Amino acid sequence: MAVAGILNIPKLPLFSSLPLRKQSRPLSISIKASNSQTSTKEEENPSFSSSSSSSSTTTTTATTFAPPPNFKPPEPKRFAIRPDKTWDIVGASLALFFRLGTGVFVSGYSASLVSEKEIPPGQYSLELGGSKVKETSKIGPRPEKPIEIYEFEGCPFCRKVREIVAVLDIDVLFYPCPKNGPNFRPKVAQMGGKQQFPYMVDPNTGVAMYESDDIIKYLVEKYGDGSVPFMLSLGLLMTLTAGFAMIGRMGRGNSYTPSKLPPKPLEIWSYEGSPFCKIVREVLVELELPHTQRSCARGSPKRQILYEKAGHFQVPYLEDPNTGVQMFESAEIVEYLRATYAQ
Repeated sequence: MAVAGILNIPKLPLFSSLPLRKQSRPLSISIKASNSQTSTKEEENPSFSSSSSSSSTTTTTATTFAPPPNFKPPEPKRFAIRPDKTWDIVGASLALFFRLGTGVFVSGYSASLVSEKEIPPGQYSLELGGSKVKETSKIGPRPEKPIEIYEFEGCPFCRKVREIVAVLDIDVLFYPCPKNGPNFRPKVAQMGGKQQFPYMVDPNTGVAMYESDDIIKYLVEKYGDGSVPFMLSLGLLMTLTAGFAMIGRMGRGNSYTPSKLPPKPLEIWSYEGSPFCKIVREVLVELELPHTQRSCARGSPKRQILYEKAGHFQVPYLEDPNTGVQMFESAEIVEYLRATYAQ
């Protein structure tokens, strides 16, 4: 899905602040990448067009991105923390305490210790002593297209929605909306009528809505078993603990850092409960980089997909279609993102 097209759209009429609404057509974004170093061109931009509006002519600038000079992806080091990132990981881990592990496990998660012989060769599993952990879960219907969510890391209401995304094991195209971000905050106001977050768009149904609790209920009814997990059904207490969960990373993932917007969304394999994933997400938000999250909490079948794809399972795992880079290791991913996209 393209990113450039979202930046020049005809202004839509403001919608009333209803908790749920249907759009006549699902939102879509188109992108055109350039092989040249820098080019300026006019192109037809039908993105977000309505039946009553004509297509508009817009001017976009395309830039080719490349990895930093002499860049080499690091070797994955399982459960290792780079010494200079120790306190970052410790601070990010506080969320697990305040949220009682919400967002770590997929819905219906169960685990059992089995002998190594019971796990076929080439199948992902966690090793524990001389045994292996067999993990299962119960997932609901899968959305054909990724759900689109406009949000930012330092928002407790947004965190609640990210947690249900992990529980339901659904993929999401995140449009980061840090404070003072020039691209996607204004678009939320154009699409929904106000700058309030999170804001969700389901391109599979045309449904778009504000309000974290309403988004959670919608997602569990559409892509789960219809029941909201206990830690996401506590009302004000849930919001307070989601706020406390950010104490260790106060201020991170909130404000915009000037950046160059890439033509294609990045892809990140991660899940909300991981402190290693959190420090990468903070930078993705600060740089306002759209990214598709391949959610893979414990019990997710996508763990096997990444295991087969990369020959190893570890998160976060970044795939950047703009440069061809694929890499593990959170600290090095943060450095790569800043070196490639920060201005």
